[in-house]
Amino acid sequence: MSNNKAIVLLSGGMDSLVTAAIAAKENSELYFLHASYGQLTQRKELQCFEQIAAHYQAKDTKVIDLGWLKNLGGSRLTDAGFEATNETAAKSYPDTYVPFRNANLICMAVSWAEVIGARSIYLGVVEDDGSGYPDCSKSFIHAMQKTIDVARGASHPIRLHVPVIDMNKSEIISMGMSLRAPFELSWSCYFASDKACGKCDSCRLRLNAFAKAGFEDPITYQGA
Repeated sequence: MSNNKAIVLLSGGMDSLVTAAIAAKENSELYFLHASYGQLTQRKELQCFEQIAAHYQAKDTKVIDLGWLKNLGGSRLTDAGFEATNETAAKSYPDTYVPFRNANLICMAVSWAEVIGARSIYLGVVEDDGSGYPDCSKSFIHAMQKTIDVARGASHPIRLHVPVIDMNKSEIISMGMSLRAPFELSWSCYFASDKACGKCDSCRLRLNAFAKAGFEDPITYQGA
């Protein structure tokens, strides 16, 4: 473990949870950052964030209000009555994509890193086994890293760490289990906050991953 500060972007989902577990193994001082942007499960995600941050004994936490993303619209995650326009329907992005969300999150993390002197930012993006979001790709992360390098200069680097980006969901589960990540504190459902729906894309990916990895999902699902 290196003696350094790291910021972890933590949604409360299983990918960011396992990323937090990896960051805890690699760093001595963790700072957790969460964004509320009007998502339908905002209350539940915030609760998971607070519990996971407490589990990993975060040095400090920040919850940033990005409610204007909901006001802009364009995503089924923030608008229960969302209907794709001709422009959004023509794209290959899922209707749960929140436009340019990860770029906003990374920028917030860099700003905080500059204030506290952190040199590492961890985020749990997954390229190959996710939902096809363009801001979860390696090319996007490389572009954001180049932007940070230009802004910061070689003498004051801040590095983006994406330790699960090449893993599939079952591999992420297995990694988390090996690190004793508290999956019972995580939440993946897009639309329900008390019992996971078990039907949305995120729930199906999670359930299939646990089954493939040979573990039982510890959260409760509707109809179970």
